[in-house]
Amino acid sequence: MANIIITGTSRGIGFELVKLFAREGHQVLALSRNDAPIKKLNLPNVDSFPFDLGNPKDYQKLLDFLEDWHVVDVLINNAGSLLNKPFSETTAEEFERVYKVNVFGVAEMTRAVLPIMGQEGHVVTVSSMGGVQGSMKFPGLSAYSSSKGAVITLTELLAEEYKETGPSFNVLALGAVQTEMLEEAFPGYKAPVTALEMATYIKDFALTGQKLYNGKLLQVSNSTP
Repeated sequence: MANIIITGTSRGIGFELVKLFAREGHQVLALSRNDAPIKKLNLPNVDSFPFDLGNPKDYQKLLDFLEDWHVVDVLINNAGSLLNKPFSETTAEEFERVYKVNVFGVAEMTRAVLPIMGQEGHVVTVSSMGGVQGSMKFPGLSAYSSSKGAVITLTELLAEEYKETGPSFNVLALGAVQTEMLEEAFPGYKAPVTALEMATYIKDFALTGQKLYNGKLLQVSNSTP
């Protein structure tokens, strides 16, 4: 069984991922600013505590916890911050807030966990089709989609930097999935894929994808948006 860290677990895909991994018997650390939904599940092989990707003190809590684990097999950078607002009305602080979660948070979480990930480990970062060069873009998502583009390139760079020692790094650019975040970005739009369906795909990829991929962007989408 694997030791797995997942960020952004209070709702949507992250919440479903925790349940799927736990059902298979894996040890899961579920991190989110609001850990109440995970606590309510009361799953014996799931640990959680409130975690803010932008708070240095929370990373110390993470490191203290990981002293008991010794190894992390899978890290899923799933947490995301969305801003749907015209670019001309977006302040520098709002733009930075999105990047602190979607880019800097991914980088810092990965840096914290890397020392105890082995050669067979797998870092999976959840991006968006909006961050893929040449894909369809939507007004109001300048901060969000550009940040998702940044972590695609970051993944490629980390895979190159650690190709001799591991772990592997891959990024999934998701299309429309029926989550609370999708409703915030595209009110009224109904996606063809549920959070559970996408979580099932991500679970399987996180456990086995590193055998075939490293430094790759996979476009997991059958729709626009």
